Amino acid sequence: MEQRLGRSIRQGNENAEVHIYRFVTEETFDAYLYQLVEGKQKFASQIMTSKSPVRSCEDIDETALSYAEIKMLATGNPHIKEKMDLDIQVQKLRLLKSSFLSEKYALEDKIIKFYPQEIARRTDVIAGLKSDMERVAEHPKPSDETFVGMTVKGAFYSEKADAGNAILEACKAMTNPDPVPLGEYRGFTMELYFEAREYKVRLKGELGYPVPLGTDTFGNITRLDNALEGLPKRLEMNEMELDNIKKQFETAKVDVERPFPQEKELKAKTDRLNELNALLNVGKRENEIVGGEPDEGEEPPEKKPRDLER
Repeated sequence: MEQRLGRSIRQGNENAEVHIYRFVTEETFDAYLYQLVEGKQKFASQIMTSKSPVRSCEDIDETALSYAEIKMLATGNPHIKEKMDLDIQVQKLRLLKSSFLSEKYALEDKIIKFYPQEIARRTDVIAGLKSDMERVAEHPKPSDETFVGMTVKGAFYSEKADAGNAILEACKAMTNPDPVPLGEYRGFTMELYFEAREYKVRLKGELGYPVPLGTDTFGNITRLDNALEGLPKRLEMNEMELDNIKKQFETAKVDVERPFPQEKELKAKTDRLNELNALLNVGKRENEIVGGEPDEGEEPPEKKPRDLER
């Protein structure tokens, strides 16, 4: 269709505006041919966008019309229009079913792998958080400004300022971004590493908790305390996530058993389309006769045995 427009819409046309007319004659091949063009355009769009679940496409050429179809088109046979309408409806239903099955297969994979693994992972995280919360309770942060002390690079610091400066010096001494042992604080070991253009400390108990560092001596220690005091909130969040995943798991096991909701409609329309195709293919024999079948009354040549020399 675009090729027929020529240079009217392509480079080389000096006119600012063009008028494009398309003429269609009722009850002729035009409707059938436009349907073919529509199907080809949809197939091309599917390839270009990769959004359609269609895995294959079948098309026919206009020369595939049988004599019976030509006669029905010429006489305005309603079966042609019904067939074209059903072609579109069945195609849409098949696309819907293909999408439905893709989602069903993805859901089956989640039921087999994702949900059990995620439930097990969340359960382990919750257990680790509870254990680390007990560790924090055993090494509480004083209610006043008293510093509990920190070990950095093997040296114990009882003053917050000294511990904060030791952390900054350890950052300056780093030669590569890989994690290195830093020390211990409130029952948790500390690792120092460089990631995403900033220094970080990982507090390690049963689980690891990354804490971004700044340039403030006291601020870094406050960040470490905040990470430990925030464990109850982490626990609450993970328990909520675990509960949601379990609910999704149960819902998925119900949804995966549901059939395609429009299966009956698809079957009925497919059966009717097959009936129409059979009806419209009554002229196929005529095409075969023109293609070289013997005329009525003409005997096919008799096969004579041949003596084959050994």
